[in-house]
Amino acid sequence: MDSRLAALERWVAAQLRGAPFALAPASADASFRRYFRASLLGSPEGRSYIVMDAPPATEDCAPFIHVAGLLRAAEINAPEILAQDLAQGFLLLTDLGGETYLDALRQGARTRAPALFADAIDTLLRWQLATRPGQLPPYDEALLSRETGLFPEWYAARHLGKPLTPDQAEAFARVKHDLLRSALAQGRVYVHRDYMPRNLMVSTPNPGVLDFQDAVEGPISYDLVSLMRDAFISWEEEQVLDWTVRYWEKARKAGLPVPADFAEFWRGFEWMGLQRHLKVLGVFARLAYRDAKPAYLEDTPRFVGYARKVGRRYRALAPLAKLLDALHP
Repeated sequence: MDSRLAALERWVAAQLRGAPFALAPASADASFRRYFRASLLGSPEGRSYIVMDAPPATEDCAPFIHVAGLLRAAEINAPEILAQDLAQGFLLLTDLGGETYLDALRQGARTRAPALFADAIDTLLRWQLATRPGQLPPYDEALLSRETGLFPEWYAARHLGKPLTPDQAEAFARVKHDLLRSALAQGRVYVHRDYMPRNLMVSTPNPGVLDFQDAVEGPISYDLVSLMRDAFISWEEEQVLDWTVRYWEKARKAGLPVPADFAEFWRGFEWMGLQRHLKVLGVFARLAYRDAKPAYLEDTPRFVGYARKVGRRYRALAPLAKLLDALHP
């Protein structure tokens, strides 16, 4: 990785035409991508850029470039790609700032939440309204199934050391089938797939949107539930319900494919969230044991809590609630 950093510095120097700059880490990532901030030295306005290092052996920059174009075409504040070298896996991007929504909300500024989330919901609506067929891979049954299957393999068996018994595996399979049917029955739109406070920047226009390279076309509630039931910060149910109603009302008015009955939309939202929670538990465990990134495990209790609450609210999901109780006595 040191040799890549040296090559990256030489490439940035060439893009900046010899202007002096300082390179510093900008953010961490769950993948093999790295991000650096290139700050121009002596710039009176403090000008800076973001540089992506995406090793071609493990990362492909093409989806990032494509989705960035879709977002910007929808008048969403995504980074502009100023220069690219796909052979080396380097991108030079505009800098959307250094304060994420998560930073703002964690630093005692929850009073800013209504305004920040209103902007995030309006931006999500623009993203969904921009949907055009054939632009993004489908969030289909095969992908949803693979994701949900990470829970028994990586979280239960590997992390907890509790492989599912045959009866538990059968119960999990039934719940998984119901969750997938619910997701696939929803209206289909562009899905960011990680539309959460950690990937939204406080910026002008607000928000700046990052980490969108895995975007797909899929269930309309997916990005909303990612925003509301986040990995790193939680909200009271009344607040989640209020924001969700506001989104649903605007989505209906805009002609997006949401049910006419809010109760039906809310059920789909909760079941979609449960699929995501199970996936994330598996992903976080895999990051820890396969990729040597154990810090993500610190937030698994939050997702277990989300999953338990939803599992206990719906009769069809009761077997999952029972399984979670057995895994976490």
